[in-house]
Amino acid sequence: MKVSFISSAVFGALLFGVAASNPVAAQTAAAVRIPTAFEQTAITNEKNLIEAKRKDDGAFFKSTLADDFSLVGIDGQLLTGEEAAGGLGDSDLAELSPYDMKVVALGDAGAVVTYDAVVREAPQEDQGPPPRYQHFSSVWVKVDGQWKLKFHQATATHWGDW
Repeated sequence: MKVSFISSAVFGALLFGVAASNPVAAQTAAAVRIPTAFEQTAITNEKNLIEAKRKDDGAFFKSTLADDFSLVGIDGQLLTGEEAAGGLGDSDLAELSPYDMKVVALGDAGAVVTYDAVVREAPQEDQGPPPRYQHFSSVWVKVDGQWKLKFHQATATHWGDW
């Protein structure tokens, strides 16, 4: 009787350990979280920005960028004003596929949106293509009831072993 109880306890512990360490179970639990309305608004704003970047949509940038918008490009350079607005669009983009978007609320009138993306574009003259894997961060603020992009940064990320 004592051996049977111990065997059952060991079997139960092993079964629990296998189930708890199952990555599919962990992913399923994480995938169930539904973004709040605020988070969804921020994500929609960012997806609209991504689409505008692909099209080099000057009208979108003019209506969406804050007056004091600034941009840190993949080269690490800080751009402001018209130079920053001009640095956002890229009609040479063949792919900009975001994944793992996250939103950090900055009260009711601001949000930071961060995500990773696969980027593919034609190489520029005398340069290779930009880093394929990049991390993006955007700061969105509400100005007179409208969401405006105040800051955007692209950072190269490494994929694989170093």
